[in-house]
Amino acid sequence: MNIEEIAKQMVAKGKGILAADESTGTMEKRLKSVNVESNEKNRLHFRETLFTSPAMATCISGVILFDETIRQVSSSGISIPELIKKNGSIPGIKVDKGAKSLAGSNNEKITEGLDGLRSRMEEYYKLGARFAKWRAVYSIGSGSPSEQCIKANAHALARYAALVQEAKMVPIVEPEVLMDGEHSIDECYDVTSRVITECYKELYLQNVNLKGTVLKPNMILPGASCKNKSTTDEIAKKTLECLKKNMPKEVPGVAFLSGGQSEIEATKNLNAINKINDTSFNFTFSYGRALQQSALKTWSKSMKNTSDIQKVFDHRATMNGASTEAKWNEKLEQSFAA
Repeated sequence: MNIEEIAKQMVAKGKGILAADESTGTMEKRLKSVNVESNEKNRLHFRETLFTSPAMATCISGVILFDETIRQVSSSGISIPELIKKNGSIPGIKVDKGAKSLAGSNNEKITEGLDGLRSRMEEYYKLGARFAKWRAVYSIGSGSPSEQCIKANAHALARYAALVQEAKMVPIVEPEVLMDGEHSIDECYDVTSRVITECYKELYLQNVNLKGTVLKPNMILPGASCKNKSTTDEIAKKTLECLKKNMPKEVPGVAFLSGGQSEIEATKNLNAINKINDTSFNFTFSYGRALQQSALKTWSKSMKNTSDIQKVFDHRATMNGASTEAKWNEKLEQSFAA
């Protein structure tokens, strides 16, 4: 498949992306939260349990891996990328080196990792990856995000995307406006609009083929500490409006990040967006915690109980798959959970 075909497959209706690309440090925090030691064996065991779940073939279009995981071998003796392909999904890889302090800014962040990326992409392609991910982060606060932060991260995202396409892979472009703070939903809308507009300016400048990309943005939400909470319908309306206004029509679709939402919130909000979607874009998910958290808790209680762990993961994947087609509702949630 060429990159345009892969991108379309990544945002196909009924499916979404499993973000299993947590760094070793992040996985340590996740496993510590459920009282499990974070070592290579345990990290692989949990991820392999998900990658061999029945829902992989029906509800998961792609899996974003971390560098450690893409090099690992499964218990069946085949590589993790081969295992993912065997179970009906596309292997992908996180390639950024994390958000660091942006020099000359007021505690803002710039994502690093461009040095040596061309040779790393060549290696990841040989290991089986067919798409990549790079995350930029923006905080809303007094004077933030600055033009400096918006422009610097957009430039880095575009250069990353060009290198990924050079390696015959699809870049996921992830500009995340963080939920942290007291900002209103309107402030999130305005900042997200500025961020996405600048990203596409840079992507055009770097000659990136937008048909072979996937956008991974935040939904338009009020800050976690905002006193004025928004309804699901308001979130859906603002999110759709923002993307219609700022996304070029060549982009095949969007895989939303969950960004601190609960599992149910992430499913419910995606469903509401798809209910009113009157665009040519496919709206799907690229969730980490919002797909894995309940499965992680079940796994921590009994690591050997594979069927129970997979049942919990399959339920969440099925619910999110339904939300990509606006078919989710509370009754469906309860009937599958029973």
